[in-house]
Amino acid sequence: MRRRFMWRIGAGVMLFVVLLGSLVALVAWVVGRALDGGVALVVTALVPILALVLVLAIILRLLRRTAAPVSDLIEAAARVEAGDYAGRVPEGGPGEVRGLARAFNAMSERLEATDEARRRLLADVSHELRTPLTVMQGTLEGMLDGLYPVDEAHLAPVLEETRVLARLVEDLRTLSLSEAGSLRLYREPTDLAALLRDVAAGHQPAADAVGVTITVGGTGGPLLMDVDPARIRQVVGNLIANALRFTPAGGSIGVTVGSTDGGVVVGVRDTGTGMEPEALEHAFDRFYRSPGSPGSGLGLPIARNLVEAHGGRIEIESSPGGGTQVRLTLPPSVDA
Repeated sequence: MRRRFMWRIGAGVMLFVVLLGSLVALVAWVVGRALDGGVALVVTALVPILALVLVLAIILRLLRRTAAPVSDLIEAAARVEAGDYAGRVPEGGPGEVRGLARAFNAMSERLEATDEARRRLLADVSHELRTPLTVMQGTLEGMLDGLYPVDEAHLAPVLEETRVLARLVEDLRTLSLSEAGSLRLYREPTDLAALLRDVAAGHQPAADAVGVTITVGGTGGPLLMDVDPARIRQVVGNLIANALRFTPAGGSIGVTVGSTDGGVVVGVRDTGTGMEPEALEHAFDRFYRSPGSPGSGLGLPIARNLVEAHGGRIEIESSPGGGTQVRLTLPPSVDA
C-alpha cells in the first residue's frame, strides 16, 4: 500500500512538472519572439530550465515533509488493521500531518491498552469461573456416582456456588456497562442519610456475627440528592462489605454523610488491618485482590465506575494497621 502510494505521488509530480515545463516553455517562446536574436535564444533556453529546477526543488521538499509521514501513517494503519497495536509513527511534516500522526499514536495506544485489558479480563474471568464450576461439577458427579448422598449438606454448597456465579456475572455486567458508558441511571430525589442507615442496618447481622460495630453519623435531617438509589446503595454496600472482611472482632465501621461546597461527601471508615502501599495502588484495578482477600476484586472498581457515572469521584486512604477510609463525593443536584 505504501509503495503504491509513493508511485502515485511520483506519477502525479512528473505529470505536474511536464505540464508546468510546457507552460514555461510556451511563455519563454513567446517572450523570445518578442525580443532580438541572441537575447531571445538565452531567454528561451535558460528560463524553462531555471523554472523547472526551482519547481523540482520545491516539490521535493514538500514530498520529503509530507509524503513520507503520510506513507508511514498508511503502513502503520495496515499494521493496526492486522491486529498489531504497538506501532507508532514519528510526528513529522507540516502541522496538519503532525496532528494526524499524534492522533494516530493516541488511538493506537488506546487500542493497545484496550486489547491488553480485554485479554487480562478474559484470563481473570476464566480463573474466577473455574473455582465454583469445579466445586459444582465435583459435587454433582459424586452424587451421580453414589459417592455423596443427595442431602442438604451436599446440595447447599452447590447452591451457594451458583449464587457466587450469579453475583460474578452481574458484577461483570455492571462493570462492562459502566466502562462502556452504557449504564443507565434511574435518578430520583433520594434522602442519602436514610439510605445509608438502611444499608448499614442490612449489614448489621453480619457485623454482629463477627463482633464489629457499625455506626452511622452525619446530618440530623434529610439530605436530598438526585441519584440512582439502587446504584448508590450498591456502592455503599460494597464498601461496608469490604470493611467487614478486614475488620477484626472488637473493631468498628463508621459511615458518615455531610454537605460541602463541592456536593455531598459519604465516608466509610474502618479500624481494620489496612492496606499495603502496593495494594492501595491497585485498589481500583479489576480482579485485584490483596493476599487473603476472599472477594472477587470487583467491588471497588464497580464502586468507582458507579460514582463517576453520577459525576462524582471516589478516594481511598489506608495504611498497614491503621484502617481504611473511603470517601465518595457526589456533585450537588437537588436542594433539600
